[in-house]
Amino acid sequence: MAGNAVPNFVASRDALGFVNNWPAQPDVVINLPVAGKVKIGDASNGLCGGMVYTVRDFYEAKIPMPATPQPAAGTPLYAYIVRRLFDSFDLPGGVVKYYNWMNMPDADQSLLALTRHGIAWHTINEEWPQIRDDIDAGHPSPLGLVTVQSINPKDLGRCHQVLAYAYDVEWPTLTIRLYDPNTDPSAADNCSLSLDISHPPQRTSITHNVGISDPVRGFFRTRYNAADPTQLVPPAPTS
Repeated sequence: MAGNAVPNFVASRDALGFVNNWPAQPDVVINLPVAGKVKIGDASNGLCGGMVYTVRDFYEAKIPMPATPQPAAGTPLYAYIVRRLFDSFDLPGGVVKYYNWMNMPDADQSLLALTRHGIAWHTINEEWPQIRDDIDAGHPSPLGLVTVQSINPKDLGRCHQVLAYAYDVEWPTLTIRLYDPNTDPSAADNCSLSLDISHPPQRTSITHNVGISDPVRGFFRTRYNAADPTQLVPPAPTS
């Protein structure tokens, strides 16, 4: 068996201590000179990408995750998670990638001398090596999980984001351990996905216990840019 893990990362300790379950409220409210207050987004659709990026930010900054209940709208932590949510979308290219992947076939398709690679091929041959390299270098790797096959842009919301922090390969099975914002913190250390990586051109089943109702068709490494979370840490008391 081959494997590796991000040093000293424990999901139940180093991730946010609450679940991605938010009331119906705007992600952000912007006060414009003429239009007044404009509400953007709906937190009840989930803030998974923001939570994932926040967790990596704290890990990279070597700052312990503060033990805090789910933040209310308008608080610094809520605003930070929302900002990182929009960062995780990597607009516009990141959303286009989700949409393109939603429209990929499950397996390779060939016509004459042309081959259109399926979602399994891209996951195994292109994305998995980058995820492995992140973990081998000691960095948690944010993943976009593609769940549906659809041309309807509204189905983009059914995709999901998680954070990979360890892997094992017992050929031909790859298992990736994940921080999943939808999984209760008490079960955070047991979340993973697995797939057979020996036949990339073929349809590949991905088993998982991520807290979503849809299957996972494929996944890719999202483009992460670091942010500084030190603003969220209370200053040390002075004597």
